[in-house]
Amino acid sequence: MENNIDYSKFLNHKPEVQGFFDERTNTISYVVADPNSKQCAVIDSVMDYEPNGATLFFENADAIIEFVTGKGYKVEWILETHVHADHLSAAPYLKEKLGGTMAIGKYIVDVQNIFGKVFNEGTEFQRDGSQFDQLWNDGDTFFLGEIPAKVIHTPGHTPADMVYVIGDAVFAGDTMFMPDFGTARCDFPGGNAEIMYESTQKIFALPESMRMFMCHDYLPEGRTEYIWETTIGEQKKQNIHIKEGVEKDRFKKMREERDAQLGMPKLIIPSIQVNMRGGNLPLPDESGTVQLKTPVNSVFSKKGS
Repeated sequence: MENNIDYSKFLNHKPEVQGFFDERTNTISYVVADPNSKQCAVIDSVMDYEPNGATLFFENADAIIEFVTGKGYKVEWILETHVHADHLSAAPYLKEKLGGTMAIGKYIVDVQNIFGKVFNEGTEFQRDGSQFDQLWNDGDTFFLGEIPAKVIHTPGHTPADMVYVIGDAVFAGDTMFMPDFGTARCDFPGGNAEIMYESTQKIFALPESMRMFMCHDYLPEGRTEYIWETTIGEQKKQNIHIKEGVEKDRFKKMREERDAQLGMPKLIIPSIQVNMRGGNLPLPDESGTVQLKTPVNSVFSKKGS
């Protein structure tokens, strides 16, 4: 991303932003709306999954539907920042109920190729991103109603991570967390700490006054309340992993040492299988039952806490 982009037209637009916190997965989904046109986007939705019984339900998505309909909004976009490893996406369910264009970064195909092999999905699993309506390139622009929006490719956590700038609001996905929690892990297949560092610098090139909304909050020690909004300026000054003055080698060393101590997310195996399909389940078997696979001693087999 170039530093000389004129963001004045973005800063002049302030979308309405409503977060929906899922305590089971520490995920925040967003409804972002143009108050003039009533057009809205849903970002990083959650389909509820109970792993002990392999049960799906839609408590989180239904809360979003109730909010959108109550406000009289029309869904224009259903956006994913990346293929999540900690929750299942409700994007197809929301599209069926509310309409909208499902979109993700074009590097979803890299994730599909990596995990198509891990799960031995065979030729019936399309690895071309066709499960989505729109695949973004780095730097693509669009509108939410009358509000200008831009897509920034921010790999490092995964190859496909995207940040959405919608008016004065930045939706960071898993690239960054709140300043007192730092940055996302980079040890998933296709992740890379050096590339993550470069992605954070793209974000820091945005105007400091822009609001920044996190995809997760994990309530770090010393804080008693979940929060998910900060600013670009606060991140640059206070982020415990990547604030201004932290050099790439220092960040890489910290990130790799920290990642080596982390266990895998509880829902990573079902989440990736569903999310690489755009939130759709695998096709039923001959008995009509949907099956999710559990690879043993695979890339997911990692000790730690």
